[in-house]
Amino acid sequence: MASAMAGIEALKGTHQQLKSRMESSVEDFRGHLLSARTGRANVHMLDQIKVDYYGTDTPVAQMGQVSTPEPTLILVQPYDAGMVSAIEKAIRTSGTGLNPMTDGKVIRVPVPPMTEERRKDVVKQLNKTLEDHKTAIRNIRRDGNDQIKKAAKDKLISADDEKRANEEVQQLTDVEIKRIEELFKAKEKEIMTV
Repeated sequence: MASAMAGIEALKGTHQQLKSRMESSVEDFRGHLLSARTGRANVHMLDQIKVDYYGTDTPVAQMGQVSTPEPTLILVQPYDAGMVSAIEKAIRTSGTGLNPMTDGKVIRVPVPPMTEERRKDVVKQLNKTLEDHKTAIRNIRRDGNDQIKKAAKDKLISADDEKRANEEVQQLTDVEIKRIEELFKAKEKEIMTV
């Protein structure tokens, strides 16, 4: 889609800036979807879990090798053997419903089959995350509209240009919100399928 705002000197960078901010919000949502539990083991299930590594909250994936040798098992091999108990504790207290076991060197995280109630809870959590990301995209839209309004107030653009630019920002917002809704629907279907 060719940007009408790109042709307006006062709004040249605005469209690209808004688009990149909205896309980063979509990517953040995609990351949340990857870490959602579906019933099958997935290395991304531990992405949102952070471990206190000498005073710094560090993702589990940066603390060791994470793999899925079986469809119902996640294996974590920490790079620092002294962090085994800290990683195990972080996974256990994360609220994901996972119960890790360790032999002192490797952490095994069995992924139990999900109950119907647990599936609904996961979908409810993802729905809340979806709403948060929709709000973030709408806030980006508001910022863009404020920039356009300021350019019009400063007489840098005409009233027609302002109207076209606002319509373009709304189209961009609609496209990005539709993308995250489609991502959510696909993930919801995957989670609810037994």
